[in-house]
Amino acid sequence: MGSSEKFVILARRTLPMPFTIAVLLTFVTILLALFLTEMNLETNTPHFLQVLEAWEMGFWELLQFGMQMILILVLGHVLALTKFFNSVISRAVAFCNNTANAAAAVALLTVALSFFNWGLGLVFGAIFARKVGEHAIKNNIPINYPVVGAAGYAGLMVWHGGLSGTIPVTISNPGHFLETSIGVLPLSSTIFSSMNLIVSALLLISIPLGFYFIGKRSKAARVDIKQTFEDSNETSEEMIGAEKLDHSKILAYLFGLLIIGFGIYKAIFSEGINTLSFITLNYINFILFGLGILLHGNFYNYIKAISRAISGASGILIQFPIYAGIMGIMKYTGLVMVFSDFFVSISNQATFPILTFISAAVVNIFVPSGGGQWAVQGPIIIDAATRMGADMNKSIMALAYGDQLTNMIQPFWALPLLAITGLKAKDILPYTVFTMFIGMVIFLTMLILF
Repeated sequence: MGSSEKFVILARRTLPMPFTIAVLLTFVTILLALFLTEMNLETNTPHFLQVLEAWEMGFWELLQFGMQMILILVLGHVLALTKFFNSVISRAVAFCNNTANAAAAVALLTVALSFFNWGLGLVFGAIFARKVGEHAIKNNIPINYPVVGAAGYAGLMVWHGGLSGTIPVTISNPGHFLETSIGVLPLSSTIFSSMNLIVSALLLISIPLGFYFIGKRSKAARVDIKQTFEDSNETSEEMIGAEKLDHSKILAYLFGLLIIGFGIYKAIFSEGINTLSFITLNYINFILFGLGILLHGNFYNYIKAISRAISGASGILIQFPIYAGIMGIMKYTGLVMVFSDFFVSISNQATFPILTFISAAVVNIFVPSGGGQWAVQGPIIIDAATRMGADMNKSIMALAYGDQLTNMIQPFWALPLLAITGLKAKDILPYTVFTMFIGMVIFLTMLILF
């Protein structure tokens, strides 16, 4: 039995599905609050019920945030299903005549698109890898298909430092749930900071190169894809009456251009154009909404793509309220102060971002959602950084980097890719672990140098 298979078996034995983990974390947080915090003596309510009240209060506090995260994934997925991106993939596949070239091409385009939108990058990478496999079968080209599949997942190593990164985009949005603690931080200090731009550039270069060399040294074989995959949104049904409006290109183009046009206008004439503060979660989703309609060409294809994409967001939909409840316990019982006291006691201004990075990497294994992790860990990191005078922007990005890192060994977000490519987690794991080590070197080096 190989090391990758052993790792997968260990993960299956020790890690239940993410929803179960979220519930278990809720119980752990309740117990910690009961033992580490004091009850509010101003009321006669028992301590246990006070903790449950804090949980219930937090449960509903991130509904808007959760909806924004769902739209980020769904609208990005929908964009990946358009003819435009299918055309990009078809042209790129022609150059994928061996494992090295295919893996490098898939990794390069996936990482680049993931900087723009992680949902787009994830689904694009999966479809691209699938098309490479089908191309290899059609032309009888032996390749290492798992290497190519792993390359399609590489975008999850750059997404949190990109334009759809949950943490930096959230804190640039007025009204975010930690605004009273840190205010509104512009993207120029996080995503477009010198450190993050260098990190993203290094990832864009090193990950495709890494997959190129892996492809050169990997053993090729004939590809066998048993599952069927349909990526067409076309319909052959005869249109009658008002159904023609559903398929109207003119109506779709007018509506899509109206949205995109207003988005461009808002960006140009925004007061925050110099700091890029106009780029919020709502703005990104607004643009994605318009682009999707425009590139699908009619409402029928667009809604059909939405139906296909929305199942991938079920985890966010049901888990976000649970993580919000955990945040509520920490916030309203004072548990956040207990944890931040611990961080302050074991670190200083120089080491705090490194410890934040490491802790975020560990937490991400159990909370495989950038938004959920920010809800749980964000208040702790912000409070500790404020109290010790650590660089706030650097600490926030350290948390984002840690979240990215262990995506390579946490299979939750790989599920859409595995379904599309027909691969198993154990097939891609050895190569995603390699990607994780590339990221670890880059992240730690930049956090130390800056």
